[in-house]
Amino acid sequence: MKPCTLDAVTIAAEVRAGRLRASDAVDSCLARIAATDDRVNAFTTVLDTRARARALMVDSKPDRHTLPLAGVPFAVKNLFDIAGLPTLAGSKIERDAPAAARDALLVRRLEAAGAILVGALNMDEYAYGFTTENSHYGATCNPHDLARTAGGSSGGSAAAISAGQVPLTLGSDTNGSIRVPASLCGCFGLKPTFGRLPRTGTYPFVASLDHLGPFARSVRDLALCYDLMQGWCAEDPGCAPRAAEPVSAVLDDIDLGGLRLATLGGWWREMADADALAAVSLVREALGVTRDIELPEVARARAAAFLITNAEGANLHLPDLRTRADDFEPLSRDRFLAGALLPAGWVQQAQRVRRRFAHEVAQVFDTVDVLLAPATPCVAPLLGTEWLSLGTQRLPARPSLGLLAQPLSCIGLPVVTVPVWNAQSSAPHLPLGVQVIAAPWREDLALRVAAALAREPWCRAPIAPLA
Repeated sequence: MKPCTLDAVTIAAEVRAGRLRASDAVDSCLARIAATDDRVNAFTTVLDTRARARALMVDSKPDRHTLPLAGVPFAVKNLFDIAGLPTLAGSKIERDAPAAARDALLVRRLEAAGAILVGALNMDEYAYGFTTENSHYGATCNPHDLARTAGGSSGGSAAAISAGQVPLTLGSDTNGSIRVPASLCGCFGLKPTFGRLPRTGTYPFVASLDHLGPFARSVRDLALCYDLMQGWCAEDPGCAPRAAEPVSAVLDDIDLGGLRLATLGGWWREMADADALAAVSLVREALGVTRDIELPEVARARAAAFLITNAEGANLHLPDLRTRADDFEPLSRDRFLAGALLPAGWVQQAQRVRRRFAHEVAQVFDTVDVLLAPATPCVAPLLGTEWLSLGTQRLPARPSLGLLAQPLSCIGLPVVTVPVWNAQSSAPHLPLGVQVIAAPWREDLALRVAAALAREPWCRAPIAPLA
């Protein structure tokens, strides 16, 4: 079996045992990228020279048998700093920025554990989108159907997993940008609690909402990667000063006895099509869930997230909007311009709604441990789709792909997205994700439930047969 088809935990175990060289794992992934990326367009930069040099270093390390991610190739959304390169954040404007002096903190933490960075991944410009239809670098295609979107804004991060290019990637999630592409591409994704992972060395979108997290082919990869990236950093004012709380050990015993599980209804039923609801039904049945819960004022919470995103994102880019407006992605420029004109009173009210919604949801977690909900309202739309039909509603496609994710990231909840196959009648060759949602700081519970689901034959992250 080619190393590029293995998950991260397996690659590392083989390298530690001396049955696989890190150099061979890297070469396998680089060959897969070369063979497939002209169709997928997940990568904006391939670091072949750096990756091969790093692999030789890992192979020569006398202590490689102690490295948790020994020889594991990985890639990152191109808003992560990579030493010697400008941090693009999906934009044209940042090509003119000085090169990063060092790698982002999470990149350094993974490489300290033996992982090997092989490249940077495509995304929506400045993370403002859900489709990775980027005018500067081209659209990222869904590996399971190249005519369809990979989702966004971390579209390259999910597509690289599903195309078999690398076993592990990093992305960001402000309003759903890990969960949407994980759902549409059929891989596992983790959006941790807000403030859990430091964002040091990454290009911001909305500092009060931005999260970083991993994509992978298995739940155990998510858990291990998450554990290795934990740890407070004073350079990120949004990083919570909490001690690391490793979660990998919880996967050794995934008995869910005693866990209080419920399915989210209301908004999450009204804004999902039949395929998305069928995916949740499979999960619900597998876990024996009988309880439904409706959260209050979800539509207002999503509207609040929209306003906060619009205003804070626009403020960050105001100097360039004044002087280089034509260099912005057309799909995001008008939204940034609109955000610059929002009344301060609207933004303040949005923050009040956000705080109230967080308080109300915290009370829900007094009676339930884990909530389940669809991650996207439908399967991956065709590239260029302008409208979605959900029941009797006709909604703009690009923002509406985040309908079911945005209210949860607005209040910083940890969420694991699990892929579901064979539930979709309209497009049986495509996956749909289900969100496994826990209370703040309880990633362990979400990962335990995700690991239990991963034993089901329909919960898997297959590699698309591109070659």
